[in-house]
Amino acid sequence: MDRDGSLAALSDRSALFRLDADSLEPEAVVPLADEDGGALDSEGLVVDRDGTRLIGSETEPAVRRHAADGRVLGRLPVPAALRVAPAGRARTNGTFEGLTLFPGGRTLLASMEYALAGDGADTVRLQTWQRDRGEFRLGPQYAYRADAGLGVPEVTALPDGRLLVLERGFTAGVGNTVRLYLADPRRATDTRAIERLDRETRVRPVRKTLLADLADCPTLGATAQQAQPNPLLDNIEGMVITGRRHGRLKVLLVSDDNQNANQTTRLYALRVRL
Repeated sequence: MDRDGSLAALSDRSALFRLDADSLEPEAVVPLADEDGGALDSEGLVVDRDGTRLIGSETEPAVRRHAADGRVLGRLPVPAALRVAPAGRARTNGTFEGLTLFPGGRTLLASMEYALAGDGADTVRLQTWQRDRGEFRLGPQYAYRADAGLGVPEVTALPDGRLLVLERGFTAGVGNTVRLYLADPRRATDTRAIERLDRETRVRPVRKTLLADLADCPTLGATAQQAQPNPLLDNIEGMVITGRRHGRLKVLLVSDDNQNANQTTRLYALRVRL
């Protein structure tokens, strides 16, 4: 959500959109690039309090500050282990996917999509930054255990310090699995000094509670171009809270068609009861 009530939306093909919050139609688009003018594989998006955009890229990975017109204003520090191998222990296309700013603006959190080499196969790291005198500095890191075979494409912070977490996977001939969890990092172990998070490592992971398996949602007449357990499903990887109504959150999801004719870019409006 942007400060003027519109929606900011991100393409991983180096474009930043403004959408009308009611019709969801695109109203404007600006190009994005890195410091050298190169293309970005952008995934996570936050609108900061001053209107600048914090945008996560899974290539390095990186979190950059951009002006509303797309100009790069700076970038945040990233732990060495989270960088793509051989610089670090992350796998290509498995780094920063989700990005969220907690209410109050002091804590930023990014989710790795998949596990680092040497960590448990389904254990992903959540990295935080703390704002200090206007600058984001590296903060605590947490272990989040995704369901077997799933990754974490998006996270969204709640006012009480908890998170909405999307987990997603794909199996050829079967389709997508997409689950929405409520997660609580507040008592989790800070893992930034722990090199390996295997099953023998004694840490308290982020606690999670299943809210919904999206395969169980009504189809609403949706169609799919490929096998899916529910034709609504696709490569869902964006999420934002747009408001509250009658004690429930209004949540908007978006899927990425990967420029593939067998997939669909679709927006989903959910009412979520915690």
